Formats: sequence, structure tokens, C-alpha cells
Amino acid sequence: MDIVSEPNNPMAYKTTINTSTSSPIPTTTTALSTATAAAAAASASTAAGATTPSRYENQKRRDWNTFCQYLRNHRPPLSLPMCSGAHVLEFLRYLDQFGKTKVHNQTCPFFGLPNPPAPCPCPLRQAWGSLDALIGRLRAAYEEHGGRPEANPFGARAVRLYLREVRDFQAKARGVSYEKKRKRPKPKITTTTTTATTTSTS
Repeated sequence: MDIVSEPNNPMAYKTTINTSTSSPIPTTTTALSTATAAAAAASASTAAGATTPSRYENQKRRDWNTFCQYLRNHRPPLSLPMCSGAHVLEFLRYLDQFGKTKVHNQTCPFFGLPNPPAPCPCPLRQAWGSLDALIGRLRAAYEEHGGRPEANPFGARAVRLYLREVRDFQAKARGVSYEKKRKRPKPKITTTTTTATTTSTS
């Protein structure tokens, strides 16, 4: 999901990956030094891979910084302990202005059509799937930053109900089903061996 944070956000998170190239080994290097250099390069690459955050961690960090920036810009400013489910709902509605998903109004002639034949003035919103994934990341980040699970505002009942309403309305408006498709079990392939019998004629 693309969440647009404010340009002057000092908390914007950027990931930089430092790559180092090793100098070529001279042809006169002994086998022992060659093995030592190879082991050092392997351990260095392993350490670099271990410290490089995953795509999920990067996105979670950006989402958390965006939410904290939203709390600081709130009028009046809010601290994290004061944040409730109602403030999370305000944040989700605030993000709608950066949405890229066309959600038709009930009065729109394209309401319920998955592929509208022409443009319409209906607003762009955040897709339900993006909001659902965002709340999951923020719920995890809240607890990682010392928040108590029982007081997690991202797991509040009001937030769950809001996401359900968004899912149901967008499914009707866009003509898209969000029901998970059950995976059909793969048919078992059984191999049968046939034995050919030969008959001898006298």
C-alpha cells in the first residue's frame, strides 16, 4: 500500500543498502590466504543480509512514522498513550484523500460495475485490502514500541467494524467480491501398472 506522508516529514524512513566490492585476489596468493579471504567475504555478506530489514519491516516503519506524524499534526496534538480507536478512524479517513481506488456512489450509473465503460466523478479511496494490511502492521508496531496489547487502539472493536463496513460497501460499489476462494484439493494421481500376460500356443 502506498501511504503518502507529508513532504516535510522528518521521520521519513529511507533504507540504504551498502554494497562493497572486494578487490581481485592476485594470482600469487596462496591457497590458504584465498580460503581465508573467501571465508571473510562470506561472513561479511551473511552479516549484511542479516541486518538488511525486510520489505514488511520497511513498510511497517514508514506506516508507523506516518501515524506518529499525524498525531503530532493533530489539533490539539495527541500523544500515543492518549490515542484511541476513534483517532485511528480519523487517521483512516484522512488517508482516503491519497487513495487510488475508484469507489462509486450509490447514485452513480456505474455502481456495482467492476469495469466502468466511462469515467465518472466518484471519489478515489483507499482500497479495503490496503487499509486492512495497514492496520495489521500498525497493530504490530504499536506493541513493538511498548504498547500494551489490551490497550492497542488498532485492535479496537470500532476499527474492526469500520473495516468490515468499508469492505462490504466497496464490494457492492465496485462489483468485486472479497470472499476468499477455497483452494481445491489437488487430485491425487495414482499410477496403475498393468502386466501383460502372454499365452503360449501349442
